[in-house]
Amino acid sequence: MENFKIEIDGDGIALITFDVPARSMNTLTSGVMKEIPEWVEQVKGDDAIKGVILTSGKPSGFCAGADLGDMAGGMLGGSDLQAAYDAGWRLNGALRALETCGKPVAAAINGLALGGGLELTLACHYRVVGDNSKIQLGLPEIKVGLFPGGGGTQRLPRLIGVQAALMQMSEGKSWRPKDALSAGVVHEVVEPGKEVEAARAWIKGGGKAVQPWDEKSFKLPGGGPYHPAGSQVFIMGNAMLRKQSYGNYPAVTNMMKAVYEGVQLPMDAALRVETRYFIKTLMTPQAQGMIRSLFLSKQELDKGALRPADVPKSDPKKVAVLGAGMMGAGIAYVQAMAGIETILIDVSQEGADKGKSYAEDILKKRVSRGQMTQDKADAVLALITPTTDYDLIKGSDLVVEAVFESRDLKAEVTKKAEAQLAPGAVFGSNTSTLPITGLAEASVRPEDFIGIHFFSPVDKMMLVEIILGEKTGKAAIARALDYVMKIRKTPIVVNDGRGFYTSRCFATYVAEGLAMLEEGYAPAMIDNIGRATGMPRGPLEMHDDVALDLSVKITKQTKADLGDKFTPQPGMEIVEKMVEELGRYGRKNGKGFYDYDSKPKTLWKGLSELAPVKIAESTPELVEDQKRRLLYRQAVEVARCWEEGVIDDPREADVGAILAWGFAPWTGGPITMIDQIGLKAFVEQAGKYAEKYGERFTPPQLLRDMAAKGETFYGKFAGKKAA
Repeated sequence: MENFKIEIDGDGIALITFDVPARSMNTLTSGVMKEIPEWVEQVKGDDAIKGVILTSGKPSGFCAGADLGDMAGGMLGGSDLQAAYDAGWRLNGALRALETCGKPVAAAINGLALGGGLELTLACHYRVVGDNSKIQLGLPEIKVGLFPGGGGTQRLPRLIGVQAALMQMSEGKSWRPKDALSAGVVHEVVEPGKEVEAARAWIKGGGKAVQPWDEKSFKLPGGGPYHPAGSQVFIMGNAMLRKQSYGNYPAVTNMMKAVYEGVQLPMDAALRVETRYFIKTLMTPQAQGMIRSLFLSKQELDKGALRPADVPKSDPKKVAVLGAGMMGAGIAYVQAMAGIETILIDVSQEGADKGKSYAEDILKKRVSRGQMTQDKADAVLALITPTTDYDLIKGSDLVVEAVFESRDLKAEVTKKAEAQLAPGAVFGSNTSTLPITGLAEASVRPEDFIGIHFFSPVDKMMLVEIILGEKTGKAAIARALDYVMKIRKTPIVVNDGRGFYTSRCFATYVAEGLAMLEEGYAPAMIDNIGRATGMPRGPLEMHDDVALDLSVKITKQTKADLGDKFTPQPGMEIVEKMVEELGRYGRKNGKGFYDYDSKPKTLWKGLSELAPVKIAESTPELVEDQKRRLLYRQAVEVARCWEEGVIDDPREADVGAILAWGFAPWTGGPITMIDQIGLKAFVEQAGKYAEKYGERFTPPQLLRDMAAKGETFYGKFAGKKAA
């Protein structure tokens, strides 16, 4: 076998070491899935084997779960449903054979175990894990449009109860070792490196070779669907999951069905129920879109798929950050966490120190939660030097400018910083809206000037948008990407333009909410419809979050720059009155479309005077139509960006949209959504919206041409930009 090594000691204990060759992390590849049944049969049939310890041969972890590209290809390789089911059952059947082999099996978990990796250990009779706060144990499949399909929906509820299991699986959260012990997921937590020793001691001490659910006396913790307490879990759980997902994710519904039906059956039948629902889910467009965008495409981008191949690899050791506000402070923190010496510059020492204290506060929380030692936190904090002295920039490989959105201010700090930089060092602006080519006019080295757009809060938002100016060189692109990969963010590379890609397209969601407000839709209805699309918040809520006064400033700047070409946005006059006459700036000053002086926030009662309500009641048909309207408006803008050359890779468009502004993840992203709807149908519906709501919905010629030819974005453009 290529992926497993079996060593039998003098006591008849087989140590099975899981080690996928040429991979930094173990995953359940097609080869692994083929070999698991083989060694399970060997364990069952070899009388010399008295017990089994399963562990990992990799320092990176135990197993990160299924290789989704491999798995999806294997199960969706044809239209034969039986073949897909058989492929899906292969792992479940093997793990069931393992736990009923009649010999004690222990999992020595010496690193993270996620998804199928954890499911593999749940089929073992005993689980021991190293006491390392970096280790994660969990079932995160829901995040890519799936649910646990290797026995997780059946074994976890039988271990910890239906309610706890459903909460964990529906949120895709992970446990740390001691939390997993408290929850009842593992049996023992030991000193790192002692996992195999502890597992061997359990076997030699008479470890029981029967799972709890195979005992005649077994009772489901908390009760099943017809138990007084258990019935409430399913009644309330169904409502809660509906509230979380708005019915957009088949995985959520099918997971609930698998648990509901499965816990009423013997394990063999329950696992077959799970496999059927898993295959049904895997074949949905939602799952296929999410797997491609949130796993496969994201993985490719994370590994540098966009990096110019002919530029030598760089490793930034020292990076200066200009501006110690919320954004600059966040950038300084993620740099220090990546081991980068960071010079944090502000106009005053007090401001710079405050920026460093932001990192200190986050590190204190990590230490208090057991996620980091105090020594490590101190070392990270020591990498940040708060200062007002631009001379300290000397020796920096890169500068990230994160000052206010003022061309004059950005030009000033650009000149001061560049005076300290060595040839080849890169200057990156964190601007969110100002064109990079224009900002580069202040630079004496425009070939090394680039946009590096972070999202707030930086420590939580995983995307970085790299923006190319007209004169940005390949070396600057490569070094910027090396930097983004080092701080463990996902990069997309776009061309210059007002608002670039993310800010420009996100603005259409907020703007369409304003248009609905001006049309007379009740504010609560607007935001409820927005959330029902799968967006993280409604458009009015999001407008409050980004700040109404900022929106007014950007609108005025855009009007000044475009002159006669400027097109007023519906509803913007309402926002201008709120800001300029009523001092309502949004969440940041506690009053915008909502009032924030109490929890939960409440809609501002005075809004109806500025925007009288004409549509106060909805129907299912109206809700569906307006959900479609909000998603189509964003997708049309994405297509315009494509036609104008701002973005030209479907992976970047989809991953960027989901990670940057929360475009409904269940769609797989705006480009996947257009492809799955079909360009002809999309163009027709967008045209109807254009007739009803205005030219902003008019499909660009690119879409019309592709629709006429029966093309798709992924079919026409996939792989065109790969380095």
